This record gives sequence, C-alpha cells and structure tokens, in this order.
Amino acid sequence: MTKLLCVYCSSSDRLDQKYFTAAEAVGRALAAQGWGLVYGGGKTGLMGTVARAAKSGGARVVGVIPDFMKAKELAYEGADEMHTVVTMRERKLLMETRADAFLALPGGWGTLEEMMEIVTLRQLDVLRKPCVFFNQDGFYDDLLRFFEKMVRERFNKPSNLELFTVATTVEEIFAQLAAFRPTTAESKWFVTT
Repeated sequence: MTKLLCVYCSSSDRLDQKYFTAAEAVGRALAAQGWGLVYGGGKTGLMGTVARAAKSGGARVVGVIPDFMKAKELAYEGADEMHTVVTMRERKLLMETRADAFLALPGGWGTLEEMMEIVTLRQLDVLRKPCVFFNQDGFYDDLLRFFEKMVRERFNKPSNLELFTVATTVEEIFAQLAAFRPTTAESKWFVTT
C-alpha cells in the first residue's frame, strides 16, 4: 500500500509565485518518490497546486474537506478520494489517521495549528511519524527562534526540538522522510527544573 504524506499549506491564491513554484515541485517530488498525498481537499492556493502536481505525476490524491468548503465549490475534483466531513476537527483527525508522515509548507493560521497539533501528539508519544517544516526562503525562521526561546525559558526540553525536522529544499524534505526512525521513548513533554 502506498504511503501517504499529509501536506499542510496555504489555500490562498494571493501569494508570491515562488511559493506556487515550490508547492508544484513538492507535488512532483512526492509522486516521483512513490508517496501518495493526503491533504485538505482544496483546489485553491498551494493546496491545489500540490494536489494537481502530485496527481499529474501519478500519485494517489486523497482529499478531506469540510462540507461548508465543498458547498463553496472549493474541492479539487481530480482527487482519487474525496472525503466530506462536517467539522475542521473531523478533517484533521481523518488526515492524521490516514497519513504516514506530515509536511508543513508555508501557510497561515490553519497550517500552523494543524502542524503544531501533530508535533504535540509526537511530544505526548501518541504519534511516531515524521514531521517536517519546509522552511522555504526562511519562512519559518521566526517560529523556529520562538521554539528555541521556549527551550531557553524551560517551557520545553531541548529534546523536543528533535520531534520535527526542518528542510530548506524539496530534496531535503524527502531525504529527511527517508531517514526517519522513531525513538523508543518519545514522551518528553514534561519539564524538570
């Protein structure tokens, strides 16, 4: 059975072209590496770009979209599977359940919230699947500095920074996914002083 990469990313069409170019490269690479895609089911923004590129490369595309978005005709009709759910929480759970790995491309509130939930589940040892932030052109630099501040201020342990990896190129994303090995005890959520 094909492994599915869950990709979280922006649904906005108002972004700089460089983000669409990179999203297309991710979709093509995903297919070339033998991955399938599970994602938020949309046809717009980086979401639609990744899905179309993955599909054109021969990858299986699985969308999960809330019915209120589908009603606005935002669903990508070319998906191999399109699951319609009622709430955003159901959407996240189904994507999480189907995915074998997680990737955050540049995005907004939703992208950040979705990926942080996955990292938290890894921290709590609920999930043992790879998580990669695609730090295209330094997009996530400030967030990564904030994570380091959490460690300095002892809200997180240094080992929590090992719950995800950071890629700066499309090639690094798939190299990191291939190299992933879960630790035997990832539960490091508590902080000792």
